[in-house]
Amino acid sequence: MTMDKMIIERDVPIVMEDGLVLKADVFRPKDETPSPVIMTLGVYGKGVPYRDAFAPQWDVLMATKPEVLQDSTKKLMVWELVDPEIWVAWGYVCVRVDSRGSGRSPGKLDIFSKREAKDYYNAIEWAAAQPWSSGKVGLNGISYYAITQWLVASLQPPHLAAMIPWEGASDAYRDMMRHGGIQNDGFFKWWYPKQVIAVQHGNPRGWQDPWLGERSSGPASLSEIELERNRTDPVSDILSRPLDDEWYRERSADYSKVTVPFLSAANWGGFGIHPRGNFEAFTQAASKQKWLDCHPGRHEEWFYLDHGMALQKRFLDHFLKGIDNGWDKEPPVLLHLRRPFSNEFEQRKETSWPLQNTKWKKLYLDCVDGFAVPGMSWDPPCKWSKMSFAALGRPLTFLSPPLEKDIEVTGPVAAKLFGSSTTTDMDLFLTLQAFHNDREIVFEGAADANTPLSQGWLRASHRKLDPSKTLPYRPYHSHDEIQPLQPGKVYELDVEIWPTNILLPKGSQIALQVSGKDFERMMPPREAGNPWEMRNPTICTHSHLQDRPKDTFGGESTIFTGGETPSFLLLPFIEN
Repeated sequence: MTMDKMIIERDVPIVMEDGLVLKADVFRPKDETPSPVIMTLGVYGKGVPYRDAFAPQWDVLMATKPEVLQDSTKKLMVWELVDPEIWVAWGYVCVRVDSRGSGRSPGKLDIFSKREAKDYYNAIEWAAAQPWSSGKVGLNGISYYAITQWLVASLQPPHLAAMIPWEGASDAYRDMMRHGGIQNDGFFKWWYPKQVIAVQHGNPRGWQDPWLGERSSGPASLSEIELERNRTDPVSDILSRPLDDEWYRERSADYSKVTVPFLSAANWGGFGIHPRGNFEAFTQAASKQKWLDCHPGRHEEWFYLDHGMALQKRFLDHFLKGIDNGWDKEPPVLLHLRRPFSNEFEQRKETSWPLQNTKWKKLYLDCVDGFAVPGMSWDPPCKWSKMSFAALGRPLTFLSPPLEKDIEVTGPVAAKLFGSSTTTDMDLFLTLQAFHNDREIVFEGAADANTPLSQGWLRASHRKLDPSKTLPYRPYHSHDEIQPLQPGKVYELDVEIWPTNILLPKGSQIALQVSGKDFERMMPPREAGNPWEMRNPTICTHSHLQDRPKDTFGGESTIFTGGETPSFLLLPFIEN
């Protein structure tokens, strides 16, 4: 649908109960037939063009997926949102709302806050009452626009009829802010200035809105001091809150109150921000009508590819338009299975998560005294052994024997490690890898081109488990008290490793890397002439010196295996 075939209203005011006015852009069918609404609310600026502000991602998408959105000129697209040209042609109204304090909406910017969720509630109810609305509102967006869906759904707006949170966190502490208790400062110190403050309301350097002919950050020009006063500081907020308190709970879904029908779309390779929240919400939310999609690929591309578009349309057509298209009979879990060194992804539908035909298998770690490379075995080693490593130095990598047959690994992963430290704490960074013919099996993930199979984290002083929520395959840490280590004492440590999928051919080897710092691999030099270097391939890093002081987290760590310390990796093998 071309722009002359739709009605476009920009900077439409939505008045909040406290008098503040949010600004929205509305795209609707020209025949003015009351239609269901697809709404988003977030901080990236409703008037910031995708192709300008996110040019690298746009260029890659257009170059690698030239077939994407062929029925659209793509001139109305912004980052992580639906394309109005497509959806208005399908009979929907698209509403984009700038969050309080962002873009064209004034106020204090406070990401994922209770105030932001309440504003979203108000905007949903406002849209439902408009003459161009059928009264049914659906939500559909990626990342930030997925996270806010879980938060507003917890408030149960009466006219919220369905939602598609695509690659979004639902537990602020565990999914994105503190992995296993360790601060994820790398993401927030990069993302917040680049993608949020850049579009803060009143920022005089905000992107130009080409559709309004004005700044996307509003007409006001605030000073640096005024801008800073008008926003919170998530890096400092997270640093000052090592335990899971009310501040994190306010920014997390209340699964018991998420009752709306939803399609939770998870990226297999979104470690650090996505996809844990999509899996947890699917298994924990009270909704009686819920589905889980598991896909590979870069962060945003599957949202716009034909498969993703058809999936979204069919789901929303059913719940927002009442179309009997068989969606209600669709199995609740849709998988896209990954094979090594292939860009073809087999689809399979399942009835539950974890999968019903899961056989949980333990790979026991074995330090193998006298060998440089520790191993793993299917039987617990009788002999007790140990191996130490510098927490900030080279990691240990435990390698399994070659597989005797083809194996599918699909589901949550966990590890039980027996470990000690020469200091009063230690951070564990676990990376699940696989190799075939000495070549690592990697996939293009949400944010990097060489994503390992999975990752997990745990701060040893946060080892306390919540027995009411812990499952054998998904340990759940309470994060409600700090229990320092006694140097040299051995502790039992259960580590959650995020869900994964891989179809491993015979002869492959499974590996578990155990480190005291972020995962790194040899990467090509950034500039010609420079040597290859070790780099973390993701933006979710954990290196804040106040959160990880070297005198505490830079000691020597020891892993114990066999005998009375049977450290193991728990894997979900699928029997067909």
